[in-house]
Amino acid sequence: MIEIYSKTFDGVTFAAALENGKIIVTTFRADPQEVLESILDNLPFAEPFQVCREATEEAEMVLEALRAIYDGKDTDATLTLATSRLTAYTNCVIQATLAVPVGYVTTYGAIAAVVGGGPRAVGNAMACNLFAPAVPCHRVVKSDFSLGGYGLGGLKVKLDFLKREKRGYTEPKTVAVCGGQLRVFPVETILAKIA
Repeated sequence: MIEIYSKTFDGVTFAAALENGKIIVTTFRADPQEVLESILDNLPFAEPFQVCREATEEAEMVLEALRAIYDGKDTDATLTLATSRLTAYTNCVIQATLAVPVGYVTTYGAIAAVVGGGPRAVGNAMACNLFAPAVPCHRVVKSDFSLGGYGLGGLKVKLDFLKREKRGYTEPKTVAVCGGQLRVFPVETILAKIA
């Protein structure tokens, strides 16, 4: 059975649906009712679920990790995502997005160069991200370093994420993912362009 947990920290509610130790869906919002609606809208069809009032130790760890990611902190929590219901392509996009470290961004095109497809295909996969902010789609921007889109509250929320993730890095780098090299750029590159 899928178990749904939520917790509010500093006016933001985080929620996760878990099944057998795997994360089915996560989200965050200022409005707790919208959080629950978002979770319910993204559950697998006709699967039994329950909304739990008390978080298990595992659920508490997941919710704390979501909060840390939201706050721009590094986290060493191991979050096991239930990706078996997703397409192979979406799984590759998720793996590439997970490889973008805190303090950096990449582009839709850079991910496409590693996993195949085009920038729009990557954008479509990001638009359906069931694991925000655990899968940090806020770290994926357009090739001209403008923000692109962000479904969970719009561009202001995406920009706020990136501001919290500043680390003072100055040089781009590459990270190995999906058998290729993904180019990532300091968050400051984006913030300087927007300023």
